[in-house]
Amino acid sequence: MELKIYNTLTREKEVFQPVEPGKVKIYVCGVTPYNHPHIGNARPFIIWDVIHRYFERQGMQVTHIQNFTDVDDKIIDAATKEGISWDKLAGRYIEAYYQVMDSLNVRRVDRYPTVSGHMQEIIDMVARLIAKGHAYVVDGDVYFSVQSFESYGQLSGRTLEGMEAGARVEVDERKRHPMDFALWKSAKPGEPFWESPWGKGRPGWHIECSAMSYKYLGCGFDFHGGGSDLIFPHHENEVAQSEAFTGCSPFVRYWVHNGFVTVNSEKMSKSLGNFFLVKDILAHFRPMVLRFFILSTHYRSPLDFSDERLTEAEKAWTRLATAIKTAREVLKRTDLTAGPGDPELAKAVTTTCEEYEAAMADDFNTALAISSLFGLTKTLNGACQAAAKGDAKADLAGIRQAVEALVDMTEALGLKVEEAPANEAADEKMVAALMALILGLRQTARERKDWATADSIRNGLQAAGIVVEDSPQGPRWKRS
Repeated sequence: MELKIYNTLTREKEVFQPVEPGKVKIYVCGVTPYNHPHIGNARPFIIWDVIHRYFERQGMQVTHIQNFTDVDDKIIDAATKEGISWDKLAGRYIEAYYQVMDSLNVRRVDRYPTVSGHMQEIIDMVARLIAKGHAYVVDGDVYFSVQSFESYGQLSGRTLEGMEAGARVEVDERKRHPMDFALWKSAKPGEPFWESPWGKGRPGWHIECSAMSYKYLGCGFDFHGGGSDLIFPHHENEVAQSEAFTGCSPFVRYWVHNGFVTVNSEKMSKSLGNFFLVKDILAHFRPMVLRFFILSTHYRSPLDFSDERLTEAEKAWTRLATAIKTAREVLKRTDLTAGPGDPELAKAVTTTCEEYEAAMADDFNTALAISSLFGLTKTLNGACQAAAKGDAKADLAGIRQAVEALVDMTEALGLKVEEAPANEAADEKMVAALMALILGLRQTARERKDWATADSIRNGLQAAGIVVEDSPQGPRWKRS
Protein backbone atom coordinates (compact mmCIF):
# COMPACT_ATOMS: atom_id res chain seq x y z
CA MET A 1 0.00 0.00 0.00
CA GLU A 2 1.42 3.40 -1.00
CA LEU A 3 2.19 5.79 1.83
CA LYS A 4 1.01 9.35 1.17
CA ILE A 5 2.34 12.22 3.26
CA TYR A 6 1.28 15.86 3.39
CA ASN A 7 4.34 17.94 2.54
CA THR A 8 4.30 21.51 3.87
CA LEU A 9 6.74 22.51 1.13
CA THR A 10 4.41 21.53 -1.73
CA ARG A 11 1.13 21.89 0.22
CA GLU A 12 -0.19 18.56 -0.99
CA LYS A 13 -0.08 14.86 -0.21
CA GLU A 14 2.73 13.05 -1.97
CA VAL A 15 3.60 9.39 -2.37
CA PHE A 16 6.58 8.70 -0.13
CA GLN A 17 9.81 7.89 -1.94
CA PRO A 18 12.84 7.53 0.35
CA VAL A 19 16.05 9.27 -0.63
CA GLU A 20 17.84 5.94 -0.15
CA PRO A 21 15.87 2.71 -0.74
CA GLY A 22 15.17 0.90 2.52
CA LYS A 23 16.30 3.81 4.68
CA VAL A 24 14.53 6.74 6.35
CA LYS A 25 16.32 9.77 7.83
CA ILE A 26 14.43 12.01 10.26
CA TYR A 27 15.30 15.28 12.00
CA VAL A 28 12.87 16.73 14.55
CA CYS A 29 13.23 20.04 16.36
CA GLY A 30 13.48 19.30 20.07
CA VAL A 31 12.77 21.30 23.21
CA THR A 32 14.45 24.31 24.73
CA PRO A 33 15.02 22.88 28.23
CA TYR A 34 14.21 25.79 30.53
CA ASN A 35 11.12 24.22 32.16
CA HIS A 36 9.31 20.89 32.47
CA PRO A 37 7.81 19.59 29.18
CA HIS A 38 4.26 20.71 28.45
CA ILE A 39 1.58 18.94 26.41
CA GLY A 40 2.55 20.99 23.36
CA ASN A 41 6.01 19.42 23.61
CA ALA A 42 4.62 15.93 24.06
CA ARG A 43 2.49 15.98 20.92
CA PRO A 44 5.20 16.14 18.20
CA PHE A 45 7.45 13.61 19.95
CA ILE A 46 4.63 11.08 20.34
CA ILE A 47 3.72 11.61 16.68
CA TRP A 48 7.30 11.10 15.49
CA ASP A 49 7.66 8.07 17.73
CA VAL A 50 4.68 6.55 15.91
CA ILE A 51 6.12 7.49 12.50
CA HIS A 52 9.45 5.91 13.49
CA ARG A 53 7.65 2.73 14.57
CA TYR A 54 5.65 2.72 11.33
CA PHE A 55 8.74 2.66 9.13
CA GLU A 56 10.44 0.03 11.25
CA ARG A 57 7.29 -2.07 10.88
CA GLN A 58 7.74 -1.73 7.12
CA GLY A 59 11.23 -3.19 7.48
CA MET A 60 13.08 0.09 6.88
CA GLN A 61 16.23 1.28 8.64
CA VAL A 62 15.46 4.50 10.51
CA THR A 63 17.94 7.18 11.61
CA HIS A 64 16.20 9.61 13.96
CA ILE A 65 17.83 12.80 15.27
CA GLN A 66 16.28 15.27 17.74
CA ASN A 67 18.14 18.23 19.19
CA PHE A 68 18.12 20.09 22.49
CA THR A 69 18.46 23.87 22.23
CA ASP A 70 20.50 24.14 25.41
CA VAL A 71 21.84 27.67 24.75
CA ASP A 72 19.01 30.19 24.63
CA ASP A 73 17.77 33.47 26.12
CA LYS A 74 15.03 31.69 28.11
CA ILE A 75 17.56 29.29 29.64
CA ILE A 76 19.94 32.12 30.52
CA ASP A 77 17.13 34.19 32.09
CA ALA A 78 15.78 31.24 34.11
CA ALA A 79 19.26 30.28 35.32
CA THR A 80 20.02 33.86 36.34
CA LYS A 81 16.81 34.04 38.39
CA GLU A 82 17.76 30.81 40.19
CA GLY A 83 21.37 31.83 40.64
CA ILE A 84 22.74 28.73 38.88
CA SER A 85 24.68 28.15 35.66
CA TRP A 86 22.83 27.91 32.36
CA ASP A 87 24.17 24.42 31.67
CA LYS A 88 23.05 23.11 35.08
CA LEU A 89 19.52 24.36 34.47
CA ALA A 90 19.44 22.94 30.95
CA GLY A 91 20.72 19.59 32.22
CA ARG A 92 17.98 19.44 34.85
CA TYR A 93 15.21 19.92 32.30
CA ILE A 94 16.78 17.61 29.73
CA GLU A 95 16.54 14.90 32.39
CA ALA A 96 12.93 15.96 33.08
CA TYR A 97 12.21 15.54 29.36
CA TYR A 98 13.57 12.00 29.37
CA GLN A 99 11.55 11.03 32.44
CA VAL A 100 8.28 12.30 31.00
CA MET A 101 8.81 10.84 27.53
CA ASP A 102 9.86 7.47 28.97
CA SER A 103 6.58 7.34 30.90
CA LEU A 104 4.68 8.11 27.68
CA ASN A 105 6.51 5.23 25.95
CA VAL A 106 8.32 7.57 23.57
CA ARG A 107 11.37 5.58 22.62
CA ARG A 108 14.81 7.19 22.63
CA VAL A 109 15.98 8.39 19.22
CA ASP A 110 19.41 7.70 17.76
CA ARG A 111 21.00 10.99 18.84
CA TYR A 112 20.10 14.04 20.91
CA PRO A 113 22.69 16.65 19.84
CA THR A 114 22.95 19.91 21.76
CA VAL A 115 23.89 23.40 20.64
CA SER A 116 26.72 23.62 23.19
CA GLY A 117 28.14 20.35 21.91
CA HIS A 118 28.25 21.46 18.27
CA MET A 119 29.67 24.96 18.43
CA GLN A 120 32.50 24.25 15.99
CA GLU A 121 30.13 22.90 13.35
CA ILE A 122 27.97 26.01 13.75
CA ILE A 123 30.95 28.38 13.48
CA ASP A 124 32.22 26.54 10.38
CA MET A 125 28.80 26.81 8.72
CA VAL A 126 28.54 30.54 9.46
CA ALA A 127 32.06 31.11 8.11
CA ARG A 128 31.24 29.34 4.86
CA LEU A 129 28.01 31.30 4.41
CA ILE A 130 30.03 34.51 4.76
CA ALA A 131 32.60 33.26 2.24
CA LYS A 132 29.83 32.40 -0.25
CA GLY A 133 28.29 35.87 0.04
CA HIS A 134 25.15 34.77 1.87
CA ALA A 135 26.03 36.38 5.21
CA TYR A 136 27.77 39.51 6.47
CA VAL A 137 29.37 40.74 9.71
CA VAL A 138 28.29 43.86 11.61
CA ASP A 139 30.00 44.76 14.91
CA GLY A 140 30.55 41.14 15.90
CA ASP A 141 27.09 40.01 14.80
CA VAL A 142 26.60 37.89 11.68
CA TYR A 143 23.41 38.11 9.61
CA PHE A 144 22.08 35.97 6.79
CA SER A 145 21.16 38.01 3.73
CA VAL A 146 17.69 36.87 2.64
CA GLN A 147 18.06 38.73 -0.66
CA SER A 148 21.01 36.47 -1.51
CA PHE A 149 18.72 33.43 -1.50
CA GLU A 150 16.28 33.60 -4.39
CA SER A 151 13.82 31.01 -3.00
CA TYR A 152 13.36 32.64 0.41
CA GLY A 153 9.72 32.19 1.47
CA GLN A 154 9.13 28.93 -0.42
CA LEU A 155 8.27 26.87 2.67
CA SER A 156 5.87 29.32 4.30
CA GLY A 157 4.42 30.59 1.01
CA ARG A 158 5.38 34.18 1.78
CA THR A 159 7.00 36.78 -0.44
CA LEU A 160 9.91 38.90 0.68
CA GLU A 161 7.99 42.06 -0.23
CA GLY A 162 4.99 40.98 1.83
CA MET A 163 7.15 40.06 4.79
CA GLU A 164 8.92 43.42 4.69
CA ALA A 165 5.62 45.32 4.54
CA GLY A 166 4.10 43.33 7.37
CA ALA A 167 7.16 43.16 9.63
CA ARG A 168 6.32 43.94 13.23
CA VAL A 169 9.85 43.91 14.56
CA GLU A 170 12.14 46.74 15.44
CA VAL A 171 14.15 47.52 12.35
CA ASP A 172 17.89 47.20 12.93
CA GLU A 173 19.42 49.79 10.63
CA ARG A 174 22.63 47.79 10.54
CA LYS A 175 20.86 45.05 8.55
CA ARG A 176 20.73 45.18 4.76
CA HIS A 177 17.12 43.99 4.76
CA PRO A 178 14.59 43.99 7.64
CA MET A 179 14.12 40.19 7.34
CA ASP A 180 17.82 39.35 7.57
CA PHE A 181 18.30 37.08 10.58
CA ALA A 182 21.13 36.47 13.05
CA LEU A 183 23.51 33.56 12.53
CA TRP A 184 25.85 34.68 15.31
CA LYS A 185 25.22 37.16 18.15
CA SER A 186 27.98 39.06 19.95
CA ALA A 187 28.10 38.38 23.67
CA LYS A 188 26.34 40.61 26.18
CA PRO A 189 27.77 41.11 29.69
CA GLY A 190 27.15 38.13 31.96
CA GLU A 191 26.05 35.79 29.15
CA PRO A 192 27.80 32.55 28.14
CA PHE A 193 29.98 32.96 25.06
CA TRP A 194 32.26 31.09 22.68
CA GLU A 195 35.26 32.39 20.75
CA SER A 196 34.70 32.88 17.02
CA PRO A 197 36.37 34.68 14.09
CA TRP A 198 33.90 37.55 14.73
CA GLY A 199 34.53 37.81 18.47
CA LYS A 200 32.97 36.34 21.57
CA GLY A 201 29.35 35.32 21.11
CA ARG A 202 26.82 32.56 20.64
CA PRO A 203 24.69 31.22 17.78
CA GLY A 204 21.40 32.58 16.54
CA TRP A 205 18.43 30.27 16.95
CA HIS A 206 18.08 28.92 13.40
CA ILE A 207 21.65 27.94 12.52
CA GLU A 208 21.88 25.20 15.15
CA CYS A 209 19.41 22.84 13.44
CA SER A 210 21.05 23.33 10.05
CA ALA A 211 24.47 22.47 11.45
CA MET A 212 23.31 19.42 13.39
CA SER A 213 21.00 17.97 10.74
CA TYR A 214 23.75 18.33 8.13
CA LYS A 215 26.33 16.65 10.37
CA TYR A 216 24.22 13.58 11.13
CA LEU A 217 21.97 13.23 8.08
CA GLY A 218 23.82 14.98 5.27
CA CYS A 219 22.14 16.87 2.45
CA GLY A 220 18.76 15.88 1.05
CA PHE A 221 17.39 13.73 3.88
CA ASP A 222 13.81 12.49 4.11
CA PHE A 223 11.92 14.23 6.93
CA HIS A 224 12.10 17.37 9.00
CA GLY A 225 9.41 17.77 11.65
CA GLY A 226 8.12 20.15 14.27
CA GLY A 227 5.12 22.20 15.26
CA SER A 228 3.26 24.46 12.83
CA ASP A 229 4.56 27.48 14.73
CA LEU A 230 8.07 26.64 13.50
CA ILE A 231 7.27 26.93 9.77
CA PHE A 232 8.11 30.63 9.91
CA PRO A 233 10.61 31.89 10.68
CA HIS A 234 12.57 28.92 12.07
CA HIS A 235 12.16 26.34 9.31
CA GLU A 236 12.02 28.94 6.55
CA ASN A 237 15.39 30.21 7.71
CA GLU A 238 16.73 26.68 7.97
CA VAL A 239 15.87 26.06 4.32
CA ALA A 240 17.63 29.25 3.25
CA GLN A 241 20.86 28.80 5.20
CA SER A 242 21.11 25.03 4.61
CA GLU A 243 20.58 25.22 0.85
CA ALA A 244 22.84 28.26 0.57
CA PHE A 245 25.53 26.40 2.52
CA THR A 246 25.32 23.08 0.65
CA GLY A 247 24.04 24.09 -2.77
CA CYS A 248 21.69 21.12 -2.39
CA SER A 249 17.97 21.60 -3.10
CA PRO A 250 15.78 20.44 -1.53
CA PHE A 251 17.80 19.98 1.62
CA VAL A 252 14.76 18.17 3.07
CA ARG A 253 12.41 16.04 0.95
CA TYR A 254 9.31 16.16 3.20
CA TRP A 255 8.43 18.83 5.75
CA VAL A 256 5.89 17.52 8.28
CA HIS A 257 4.26 19.86 10.82
CA ASN A 258 1.77 19.07 13.56
CA GLY A 259 -1.10 21.36 14.57
CA PHE A 260 -1.36 23.50 17.68
CA VAL A 261 -2.62 22.37 21.06
CA THR A 262 -5.60 24.52 22.02
CA VAL A 263 -7.62 24.99 25.19
CA ASN A 264 -11.26 25.83 24.54
CA SER A 265 -10.24 26.50 20.91
CA GLU A 266 -7.57 29.05 21.99
CA LYS A 267 -3.90 28.33 21.37
CA MET A 268 -2.18 27.19 24.54
CA SER A 269 0.29 29.77 25.84
CA LYS A 270 1.83 30.94 29.09
CA SER A 271 0.55 34.47 28.54
CA LEU A 272 -3.04 33.21 28.51
CA GLY A 273 -2.50 31.10 31.60
CA ASN A 274 -3.73 27.93 29.85
CA PHE A 275 -0.39 26.15 30.00
CA PHE A 276 -0.30 22.47 31.08
CA LEU A 277 2.82 20.57 32.09
CA VAL A 278 2.86 16.87 31.31
CA LYS A 279 3.92 15.98 34.85
CA ASP A 280 0.83 17.74 36.21
CA ILE A 281 -1.46 15.94 33.76
CA LEU A 282 0.09 12.59 34.71
CA ALA A 283 -0.73 13.26 38.36
CA HIS A 284 -4.38 12.72 37.38
CA PHE A 285 -4.31 10.56 34.24
CA ARG A 286 -2.29 7.49 33.31
CA PRO A 287 0.45 7.94 30.68
CA MET A 288 -1.24 5.72 28.09
CA VAL A 289 -4.45 7.74 28.44
CA LEU A 290 -2.55 10.91 27.48
CA ARG A 291 -0.82 9.14 24.60
CA PHE A 292 -4.15 7.69 23.41
CA PHE A 293 -5.74 11.16 23.69
CA ILE A 294 -3.03 12.78 21.56
CA LEU A 295 -3.18 10.10 18.87
CA SER A 296 -6.98 10.22 18.71
CA THR A 297 -6.69 13.47 16.72
CA HIS A 298 -4.94 13.64 13.34
CA TYR A 299 -1.53 15.21 13.79
CA ARG A 300 -2.20 18.15 11.44
CA SER A 301 -5.45 19.12 13.18
CA PRO A 302 -5.67 21.32 16.29
CA LEU A 303 -5.76 19.26 19.49
CA ASP A 304 -8.26 20.77 21.92
CA PHE A 305 -7.24 19.95 25.48
CA SER A 306 -9.54 19.64 28.47
CA ASP A 307 -10.10 17.36 31.47
CA GLU A 308 -13.42 16.34 29.93
CA ARG A 309 -11.79 15.18 26.70
CA LEU A 310 -9.07 13.36 28.63
CA THR A 311 -11.75 11.60 30.67
CA GLU A 312 -13.48 10.52 27.45
CA ALA A 313 -10.13 9.21 26.17
CA GLU A 314 -9.61 7.33 29.43
CA LYS A 315 -12.96 5.57 29.02
CA ALA A 316 -12.20 4.65 25.40
CA TRP A 317 -8.68 3.41 26.16
CA THR A 318 -9.94 1.40 29.14
CA ARG A 319 -12.59 -0.22 26.93
CA LEU A 320 -9.94 -1.26 24.43
CA ALA A 321 -7.41 -2.45 27.03
CA THR A 322 -10.09 -4.34 28.98
CA ALA A 323 -11.24 -6.17 25.84
CA ILE A 324 -7.70 -7.44 25.28
CA LYS A 325 -7.25 -8.37 28.92
CA THR A 326 -10.59 -10.22 29.03
CA ALA A 327 -9.78 -12.15 25.86
CA ARG A 328 -6.41 -13.19 27.26
CA GLU A 329 -8.11 -14.48 30.40
CA VAL A 330 -10.56 -16.49 28.30
CA LEU A 331 -7.68 -18.05 26.37
CA LYS A 332 -5.98 -19.10 29.65
CA ARG A 333 -8.98 -21.13 30.79
CA THR A 334 -8.51 -24.89 30.69
CA ASP A 335 -12.20 -25.78 30.92
CA LEU A 336 -13.04 -24.46 27.44
CA THR A 337 -12.95 -26.43 24.23
CA ALA A 338 -12.45 -24.97 20.78
CA GLY A 339 -15.52 -24.79 18.58
CA PRO A 340 -15.88 -24.07 14.86
CA GLY A 341 -14.65 -20.80 13.40
CA ASP A 342 -16.85 -17.72 13.63
CA PRO A 343 -17.04 -16.05 10.17
CA GLU A 344 -18.12 -12.73 11.73
CA LEU A 345 -15.03 -12.57 13.96
CA ALA A 346 -12.69 -13.58 11.13
CA LYS A 347 -14.22 -10.91 8.90
CA ALA A 348 -13.88 -8.29 11.65
CA VAL A 349 -10.16 -9.08 12.01
CA THR A 350 -9.55 -8.80 8.26
CA THR A 351 -11.60 -5.62 7.88
CA THR A 352 -10.00 -3.90 10.87
CA CYS A 353 -6.45 -4.70 9.75
CA GLU A 354 -7.20 -3.36 6.27
CA GLU A 355 -8.82 -0.18 7.62
CA TYR A 356 -5.97 0.36 10.07
CA GLU A 357 -3.27 0.00 7.41
CA ALA A 358 -5.18 2.26 5.01
CA ALA A 359 -5.53 4.93 7.69
CA MET A 360 -1.84 4.87 8.58
CA ALA A 361 -0.85 4.96 4.91
CA ASP A 362 -2.98 8.08 4.47
CA ASP A 363 -0.70 10.66 6.08
CA PHE A 364 -0.34 8.73 9.36
CA ASN A 365 -4.01 9.13 10.28
CA THR A 366 -3.80 7.71 13.79
CA ALA A 367 -7.28 9.04 14.64
CA LEU A 368 -8.89 6.92 11.94
CA ALA A 369 -6.61 3.98 12.73
CA ILE A 370 -7.69 4.03 16.38
CA SER A 371 -11.39 4.30 15.54
CA SER A 372 -11.08 1.22 13.32
CA LEU A 373 -10.05 -0.86 16.35
CA PHE A 374 -13.36 -0.51 18.15
CA GLY A 375 -15.38 -2.47 15.60
CA LEU A 376 -13.13 -5.46 16.19
CA THR A 377 -13.26 -4.83 19.96
CA LYS A 378 -17.05 -5.08 19.94
CA THR A 379 -17.05 -8.34 17.95
CA LEU A 380 -14.26 -9.76 20.14
CA ASN A 381 -16.24 -8.97 23.29
CA GLY A 382 -19.19 -10.92 21.91
CA ALA A 383 -17.00 -13.92 21.12
CA CYS A 384 -15.46 -13.82 24.62
CA GLN A 385 -18.88 -13.72 26.25
CA ALA A 386 -19.90 -16.79 24.24
CA ALA A 387 -16.69 -18.58 25.23
CA ALA A 388 -17.09 -17.68 28.90
CA LYS A 389 -20.55 -19.27 28.88
CA GLY A 390 -19.10 -22.49 27.46
CA ASP A 391 -20.88 -22.04 24.12
CA ALA A 392 -20.03 -24.98 21.88
CA LYS A 393 -19.69 -22.55 18.97
CA ALA A 394 -17.04 -20.47 20.74
CA ASP A 395 -14.15 -19.68 18.41
CA LEU A 396 -10.98 -19.81 20.56
CA ALA A 397 -8.70 -19.71 17.52
CA GLY A 398 -10.54 -16.65 16.25
CA ILE A 399 -10.28 -14.97 19.65
CA ARG A 400 -6.53 -15.60 19.69
CA GLN A 401 -6.16 -14.15 16.19
CA ALA A 402 -8.23 -11.08 17.12
CA VAL A 403 -6.20 -10.45 20.30
CA GLU A 404 -2.91 -10.78 18.41
CA ALA A 405 -4.15 -8.34 15.76
CA LEU A 406 -5.30 -5.77 18.34
CA VAL A 407 -2.06 -6.04 20.30
CA ASP A 408 -0.01 -5.66 17.12
CA MET A 409 -1.89 -2.53 16.06
CA THR A 410 -1.94 -0.88 19.48
CA GLU A 411 1.75 -1.58 20.05
CA ALA A 412 2.51 -0.09 16.63
CA LEU A 413 1.02 3.11 18.07
CA GLY A 414 3.17 2.76 21.17
CA LEU A 415 0.14 2.01 23.35
CA LYS A 416 1.02 -0.49 26.08
CA VAL A 417 -2.03 -2.68 26.64
CA GLU A 418 -0.44 -4.21 29.73
CA GLU A 419 -1.12 -1.00 31.63
CA ALA A 420 -3.76 -1.51 34.31
CA PRO A 421 -7.30 -0.35 33.48
CA ALA A 422 -8.52 2.79 35.25
CA ASN A 423 -10.22 1.04 38.19
CA GLU A 424 -7.10 -1.01 39.00
CA ALA A 425 -4.86 2.04 38.78
CA ALA A 426 -7.22 3.97 41.05
CA ASP A 427 -7.23 1.06 43.53
CA GLU A 428 -3.41 1.10 43.65
CA LYS A 429 -3.41 4.84 44.37
CA MET A 430 -5.96 4.35 47.13
CA VAL A 431 -3.94 1.50 48.69
CA ALA A 432 -0.79 3.64 48.65
CA ALA A 433 -2.64 6.54 50.31
CA LEU A 434 -4.13 4.28 52.99
CA MET A 435 -0.77 2.66 53.72
CA ALA A 436 0.83 6.09 54.12
CA LEU A 437 -1.87 6.98 56.64
CA ILE A 438 -1.55 3.68 58.55
CA LEU A 439 2.24 3.82 58.69
CA GLY A 440 2.01 7.42 59.84
CA LEU A 441 -0.24 6.36 62.75
CA ARG A 442 2.18 3.54 63.61
CA GLN A 443 5.13 5.93 63.54
CA THR A 444 3.29 8.33 65.88
CA ALA A 445 2.66 5.43 68.28
CA ARG A 446 6.35 4.48 68.19
CA GLU A 447 7.40 8.08 68.93
CA ARG A 448 5.07 8.02 71.98
CA LYS A 449 6.66 4.67 72.94
CA ASP A 450 3.22 3.09 72.62
CA TRP A 451 4.74 -0.21 71.53
CA ALA A 452 1.52 -2.17 72.01
CA THR A 453 -0.35 -0.06 69.41
CA ALA A 454 2.63 -0.03 67.02
CA ASP A 455 2.95 -3.83 67.22
CA SER A 456 -0.81 -4.27 66.86
CA ILE A 457 -0.78 -2.26 63.60
CA ARG A 458 2.24 -4.20 62.32
CA ASN A 459 0.68 -7.57 63.17
CA GLY A 460 -2.64 -6.59 61.64
CA LEU A 461 -0.96 -5.59 58.38
CA GLN A 462 1.03 -8.83 58.36
CA ALA A 463 -2.19 -10.81 58.73
CA ALA A 464 -3.55 -8.89 55.71
CA GLY A 465 -0.49 -9.83 53.63
CA ILE A 466 1.49 -6.61 54.14
CA VAL A 467 5.06 -6.74 55.45
CA VAL A 468 6.43 -3.60 57.17
CA GLU A 469 10.19 -2.99 57.21
CA ASP A 470 11.73 -0.27 59.39
CA SER A 471 14.75 1.49 57.88
CA PRO A 472 16.86 4.58 58.68
CA GLN A 473 14.84 6.41 56.00
CA GLY A 474 11.53 5.43 57.60
CA PRO A 475 9.10 2.51 57.37
CA ARG A 476 8.56 0.72 54.06
CA TRP A 477 5.96 -1.82 53.08
CA LYS A 478 5.49 -4.54 50.53
CA ARG A 479 3.04 -7.33 49.78
CA SER A 480 4.14 -10.68 51.24
